[in-house]
Parts: sequence; structure tokens; C-alpha cells
Amino acid sequence: MPEISTNKRINDFLADEGKLLINNEWRSALSGKTFDTPNPTTGQTLATVADAQAEDVDAAVAAARTAFEGEWSALTPSARAKYLWKIADLIEEHAETLAELDSLDNGKPKLQAQFVDVAVSADVFRYMAGWCTKLEGNTMTVSTPYAPGAMFHSYTLREPLGVVGLIIPWNFPLMMCAWKLAPALACGNTAVLKPAEQTPLSALYLGELLIEAGLPAGVVNILTGQGETAGAPLSAHEDVDKISFTGSTEVGKLILGAARGNLKKVTLELGGKAPNIIFADADVQAAAEGAANAIFFNQGQVCCAGSRLYVEAPIYDQVIETLSTIARSIKVGDGREADTVMGPLVSAEQLARVSGFVEGGLADGATASAGGARIGGGGYFFQPTVLTSTRPDMAVVQEEIFGPVVVANRFENLEEVVAAANDSIYGLSAGVWTKDISRAHRVAKRIQAGTVWINCFNVLDASLPFGGYKQSGWGREFGHEVLNAYTQTKSVVAMI
Repeated sequence: MPEISTNKRINDFLADEGKLLINNEWRSALSGKTFDTPNPTTGQTLATVADAQAEDVDAAVAAARTAFEGEWSALTPSARAKYLWKIADLIEEHAETLAELDSLDNGKPKLQAQFVDVAVSADVFRYMAGWCTKLEGNTMTVSTPYAPGAMFHSYTLREPLGVVGLIIPWNFPLMMCAWKLAPALACGNTAVLKPAEQTPLSALYLGELLIEAGLPAGVVNILTGQGETAGAPLSAHEDVDKISFTGSTEVGKLILGAARGNLKKVTLELGGKAPNIIFADADVQAAAEGAANAIFFNQGQVCCAGSRLYVEAPIYDQVIETLSTIARSIKVGDGREADTVMGPLVSAEQLARVSGFVEGGLADGATASAGGARIGGGGYFFQPTVLTSTRPDMAVVQEEIFGPVVVANRFENLEEVVAAANDSIYGLSAGVWTKDISRAHRVAKRIQAGTVWINCFNVLDASLPFGGYKQSGWGREFGHEVLNAYTQTKSVVAMI
């Protein structure tokens, strides 16, 4: 395979067949199967990796179980924290390599990957390291009405669940690894991680860093493979205590069905169709730039993307004109070029999906005030697109497109826009733009979403809980609330 990078480490990494990480050993799939991962910028093969099957899932789960019941459980919380700190340090040391791998494998701009994805990944490991020593219970002295005079000393313990399966999406390959691995390990669990088949490379590279950090064998196992042949058996595995999944609502429902066999715990961070509301008193330029960031960041392949734009009538035309001008000015190209703002979509399948939605919307009466078509030539590029003249019943308004496509509507009053914003099966995020901060808080309270941004968008922090209402999922990532996803509470009662 010809060299693709000026970074020798990347060329060497891509030249080797990607193996499965099981019990700190790199192994081929037991079946010998492999699959190719393409470069979305060119459509050509980028690397070849192992294609895990059910028997590989069994081996990985067994290694995780042995580690959980052995060396990992014997560690003190502060010792676990040291591992997480070391992992964060190594992520930063290899930041440029990890960023370029995500740019090659996913298509996203390298600078974005380095200063968002990689930086956030290191930060999440450090934040969660701090929780290792703070998983505390409570003490209580209790009595019962059916045992007069008897007193009981009681306390609660917060304990890890055991072996957790972590299934991550392709839109933020490295960052999603960190979002799930860091809290799972901080709480004392062991893990089997399955990256998306479209973007397995940064997860495999992270596996090398986990070994370098000295993480005990079996604590983290990494399986590359397809959803049907690796993700499904992991979700249904009788010796897995919990599944945490980020991806589509459709697949999330399948995982729920697979998990019912042993009633394993489930966390789901699923789809979104976020409303982004601009009131007439907002700063038009700032709001339009915010709306562009909300939908075109990461090629629009973001579950919380501001894909439904609602603009109050007096400034509607001005906002749409400004937003459309921004869209037309965006440099779309190879993510490794310094001036690229938007790279390709992740795959041919995703390009076909986005194209299909936009073509259907235009045929149904929508108008493209910017974009509206794929960009020809090699690779999976699509124009930043602004659709107007849409109706609430259109598929482009109701369904998650997961691409750089925003549908814009005007509104006349607050009641109208709140009703429209909540007219969705999703409830992951929303945005509100106004100089009236009291109104902003009133609207935020009425929006059915797990996160509401005021005069900003896409602001995330490891301390802020993130998750959805309605069909956008169950549970929360980040903050102290994520600890509930990876621990269980035990009550202990002793007569005194």
C-alpha cells in the first residue's frame, strides 16, 4: 500500500492488518475474516482490520470477566485513577497522530480532530480519574415499626457492575471511546469496546496506548467488526452486565431487545433533530454564525446538530441570507488541508442517505437557498445545505438526516415556536438565541430536550450531563450522573 501520510507512525500503523485486542494481546479473528475501511476523501481502501465474530466476543468477554474478578477489582481507587491519568497523558502525547487517523478514517478536518476530539478525550479521562476516589455511600441508623426497640446500623456501597459492553458510533471515533471507557473504568468495571465498522482505526491505536499505560490484561478489550456479527452478540451476551450504546434510535431499539435475555443494564444515547430558535432581538450575525456551526460542524454528522432552524418573522430573511452566504463560503475538501472547514461524509452509504433526503425534500416543494447536491469527483462530499419553504410533515423536517442540511422556518410568536420545537420524536438538544435572558430561560424550561444552549451551541464539558428525552435515549453521559450508569447500590444492614 502506498504511503498516505508524512507521519511514519501512521504509515506503519496502516500497513499492518488491524487485529483484535483481547487480554492485552493483538489477535486475528478466529475465523480469519477481515474487512477494509475506506478513506472517505477518496473512496479508496485505507486499511484492513479483523472482522470479529461471536466466538471472538466470547473470548473478549471471558478476558474481561477474569480481569474484573482478579487484578482490577483488587486495585485501590487511587490506583485506578493513576491509570486514567496516564491514558490522558498518552493521548496528548500522540495527539497529532490520533487526529490524523480520525481525519483519514472519518473525513473530519484534522485541526478539528486535534483541538476538539483529541483534547476532549484527554480531558474526559482526567475528569473521570477524579471520581475514582469519590464513589461514596451513605450511613444511616434505622429502626422499623415491626421490631420495636431494635436498632440497625445501615450503610450503602456503590459497586461496579462488572463487564460492560461499549458500542460507539463513527462520527467522533476517538472521543466516543473516551466518553464510555473513562467512566466505566473509573467505576471499577472492565470493558469490551466495539468501535463502528466505518471508523475502527483510532480505537485500535488507543488500544496500543492502553497497553503502554500498563493497564492490566483483560481490563479493556477491543473488537472491530460489523454490528450484526459483533455488536449483536455482545449486546445479547449472558456474561455482559451492561451495554452502553451511542448511535441511531433504530439500532438502539434492537439493542434493547438483545439485552433482555439477562436483563442487563442499558444506556442509550440516540438520535436527535434539534430545534434552534432565533428571536427577533438576537444579534443576527452571531445567531447566523451559531446556526452554521450548529449544523455544519463535523459535516452535520452530530446527534445534537441544530438541524431545525426557527427564525422569528421580522429577521427571517436577513438570517437566511446570512446563513446561506456562510454555507456557500465553507471550504469543503480533504480534512488534512489546513483551510478545510468541512470534510466528506463518512461513507458512500451516508452520502446516499443525505442525498436521498435532500432530493426528496426538493421534490416535495422545499427550496435550497444554499447547496442541495453532492460534490462530484472522488470521495463522499456534500454541499452545506440550507432548505427553506418546508412543511412540518416533510421527512427532511421530521427525520434525522445526519448530514450538513438545515431546514429553516419562520415563526410569529413564542407559543407557536415552542409547539413546533417539541413536535418531534427526539429530544436531545436545542438552541435559543435572544437578548432577553428571562425569555431564554422560560423557553429552555419548556423545550423537551436534555440540553438547551442559550446564545451558543455545541458547548460540552465533562462535568455537564448529556443525554436525551423521548426517543433520544436513556441515561446520561458525563458529570456525576454518568456514575449511575456504571455502578449499582448495595444496602448493608446490621443489628446493633
